Amino acid sequence: MKAFETTIAESADSLAGPWRLPHQMLHAQIYDSHASIHDDATAQKLGFQGGTIEGPTHFSQFAPLCERLWGQAWFETGCLSAHYRNPSFEGEEVQAILAKPEPGETQSAIQMVKRDGTEVLRGTASVGVGKLPTALEQRLAELKPLADPVILRDVKVGMKTGRQTVRMDFDQNMGDLYPFSLAGKLKVITEPSPWYRNNDNGSKNPWGRPIIPIEMLSVLFQYRSKEDRPPLRGPAVGLFADQEIRLVRGPLFVGEDYQTEREVIALSGSRRTESLWVRTSVFASGDAPVASMLLNLASIKDSYAAYGREYSELYA
Repeated sequence: MKAFETTIAESADSLAGPWRLPHQMLHAQIYDSHASIHDDATAQKLGFQGGTIEGPTHFSQFAPLCERLWGQAWFETGCLSAHYRNPSFEGEEVQAILAKPEPGETQSAIQMVKRDGTEVLRGTASVGVGKLPTALEQRLAELKPLADPVILRDVKVGMKTGRQTVRMDFDQNMGDLYPFSLAGKLKVITEPSPWYRNNDNGSKNPWGRPIIPIEMLSVLFQYRSKEDRPPLRGPAVGLFADQEIRLVRGPLFVGEDYQTEREVIALSGSRRTESLWVRTSVFASGDAPVASMLLNLASIKDSYAAYGREYSELYA
């Protein structure tokens, strides 16, 4: 049974998927006791045309390209590492492009674009442990430390959380951050696969049980993140600016318990944002991780009502 039926265009130097219309499923998301950047009204107040599509939704479009290039290894040790460049909105078509790797390499450049050429994301895809740094490993190495923090002034690099148990069943609502279920996502996912489903076809994948799509790993890993969040000042609106999902001993399975623990690994900033970089390590049992996620959650300064006053008090 094939993993995907996706039509892939192949050239001498790249693989490209079809144009897709991803669905926005986070209109009702509650973050920090308020609506999130995915809510139309909240997004428009901050200068966006409407609620944005969550970044990892786009990861699904790369899965068939990576599976074509690397086969089963993609589901076991695959990694997508991306810097989100521009938001996309429901009703906009986007296309995933994967460059072919250089001979002997196990890492390639990725890009997602809109019809007008606007770049939604760029980064790397890889399998296994390669010789080259991923897109976000390279980005982290070049970061300047956050100066004059306000929203993140109580957060310190090295802060860690204890382990939490998480799981994802087909009909399980994934909470305030993700007010939908895996079953609901699979009805609209851009790249469906029998390997994701709990039926005779799904049981015929190489592992004999349904696997969690890579975009839904982000949902699983963030499921209980509100319970152990670092001490951010707020309320403030946050968005995903960078994200890397790495499988170490994958895939991860529907209906199985996992443990997550988080560590703050960097703080950075820009003119408009303060960025919290957190690595989530994921365990099935023991101390050897089965997966990890690196996430840059960028808090928008203008969305924190007290930002100007507190900045003046701290740094005037």
